[in-house]
This record gives sequence, C-alpha cells and structure tokens, in this order.
Amino acid sequence: MKGKFITFEGGEGSGKSTQLRLLAEYLENNYQIPCVQTKEPGGTDVGIEIRRLLVEGDKDKMDAIAEALMYYADRRIHLTKKIWPALEGGKWVLSDRFADSTMAYQYYGYNKRVDKKILDGFYDLVVGEGRGPDLTLIFDIDPEIGLARSRAKAGQMEFAELRHESRELEFHTNLRKGYIEIAKENPNRYIVLDANKTIEELHEEVVKVIKERLEL
Repeated sequence: MKGKFITFEGGEGSGKSTQLRLLAEYLENNYQIPCVQTKEPGGTDVGIEIRRLLVEGDKDKMDAIAEALMYYADRRIHLTKKIWPALEGGKWVLSDRFADSTMAYQYYGYNKRVDKKILDGFYDLVVGEGRGPDLTLIFDIDPEIGLARSRAKAGQMEFAELRHESRELEFHTNLRKGYIEIAKENPNRYIVLDANKTIEELHEEVVKVIKERLEL
C-alpha cells in the first residue's frame, strides 16, 4: 500500500474521534498529506445502515457472535470500497475503530463469549495478512469518566447511539482491560495513550507518536 493506515481505538468517550480529526488537519496542513477520515461501523453508505442496527436499540437484541458477524460484514465493505482504494492512491486513512474494537468488545467485553480463534479467523478472511493498520493508537480512560462523556455527547445527536453505553460498568471495565491486553501482543503496532488529558495535551502526544513511529 502506498499510503498509511492509522486506527484509533478505545472505550466509549475516550476522545479518539476528536484526536483523529485534529491529526488529519495537522498532517494536511504541515505535510500536505491527503487524509481520509472514516469510522467503523458506518464508513460507507451500506455501513451507515449496519451502524444503526449495531449502536441503537436494546443492548440484548443480538448476541456477541451476531454482532461480530455484522461488524466484519461492515469491515469488508469498508476495506474494499474505501480504505484499500484510498491507500493505493497514496492517501493516509485514519479510521475511528477497526478490527481491534471487535476483539475488545465481543471477546473481552462480553467476558470471552466469542472464541478468540473465531475472531482471528474472521480477520484472516476479511482483512488478510499485511493489509491491516500500520499503527494503532489506543486511548485509555476510566470507564466511568468515558461513559459520562459519551452519554452527554449522545444527547446532542439526532439518533441516540447508546446501545453500548447502556451496558453495565463491568462490561466497560473488561473492555478497558482487553485493550491493554491487545496492545501487549504487538508493541510495535500499538501505542496506549492516557486519554484523561486536555484535548490540546493529547493532540501533542498523538503528533509526537506519529512523527516517531512513521518517521515524519
């Protein structure tokens, strides 16, 4: 791939979406790097429809396996229609969530209800070796703080995307631990950042990591 693929991960209300936007602006203004800002689920027209099914409504309307299948269906469309074409064209793709979210939510958050081998198999089928992210930033925050932020933000949206926020605190605590475990598996790709900082302070850290890891 000619471009770079950077993913932004973390629990609810960790501030990753804001940091993604700020990084895209920084790269375009300072290095003239064309950036595609996207997200999962919902990065394509079909993905928008899938997103509403996944983030709205009752938290128990589907189980973890059904969720994982839907997320990977969205992901395959996202990759083939948007991410890979942009990378081949030399653009940098910045995605708000990717496959690590599926592992964190459907495996760790649900207390390992979906076998890790199954999720790894989905990844191999949909993404494949060497076609995933170049760098993943994980924004770590206390779940109670993050949930309060996320619920406040949802109140300003046209559709209340509160399906995951409505889960018990234990789910989000497991989720946070899961992200840390994921990061330990491949320290060359993952960077964990303390998200309990001001927007400006966190942005400075993101820029520093990007410069060091991607040699800007």
